[in-house]
Amino acid sequence: MRKVLVGIKRVIDYNVRVRVRPDGSGVVTDGVKMSINPFDEIALEEALRIRERGAADEVIAASIGPDDAQQQLRTALAMGADRAILVRADGAIPSMIAARALHALVEREQPLFVILGKQAIDDDSGQTGQLLAGLWDRPQATFASKIELEGNSARVTREVDAGLEVIEVDLPAVFTTDLRLNEPRYVKLPDIMKAKKKPLDVTDLAALGVTAAAQLRVVRLDPPAQRQKGVVVKDAAELVAALRQKGLLQ
Repeated sequence: MRKVLVGIKRVIDYNVRVRVRPDGSGVVTDGVKMSINPFDEIALEEALRIRERGAADEVIAASIGPDDAQQQLRTALAMGADRAILVRADGAIPSMIAARALHALVEREQPLFVILGKQAIDDDSGQTGQLLAGLWDRPQATFASKIELEGNSARVTREVDAGLEVIEVDLPAVFTTDLRLNEPRYVKLPDIMKAKKKPLDVTDLAALGVTAAAQLRVVRLDPPAQRQKGVVVKDAAELVAALRQKGLLQ
């Protein structure tokens, strides 16, 4: 069976204003709306479209996080994923640990390819896909804006600083998605009801043989400094004078 493994992450919804806790120990999550990382949602949509074109048989959504992440996996099932896997883990999950957990699932599921977002909007690390490709010793095609499967290979259009780059990689491979790849589908109520009957397996890092010890520790978070109130000037001469007063012009 041709499987596609999709990595998704539970993050604060992109419409929510993120607030840092008073003690700087993290961000406020109590009572805050959580969603699938938008880049991962694009990855899931692409996997579903590939299956609908007949190039894959099964889409598996996988997440590493707390029990509450089952909510996001149920959303993935409602979008159309065939089954879901939650790797239970508490606290912040470093990219390397996430990559090792996904690699353990790869070894178990043997997918045709793995697809996930190019980055998560909470930490913006953008490393998990690349680390997974290294652990798996398979090709990678990152920042994909177009994916075309051709037999045992894939033709991928990548978004790079200079524009677009087209590469070909052998399968199995790891893909990470950019914003322009697609627009995720809207989840309908009947699909949400059907998702409740789809299988969602729960395991943990230890069962996958992954050690949860982190090599990095976040000491403190601080919000960005508040912007100073602007001033209104009457003309260009007054603007130049104000800039010189602030030492921005000589």
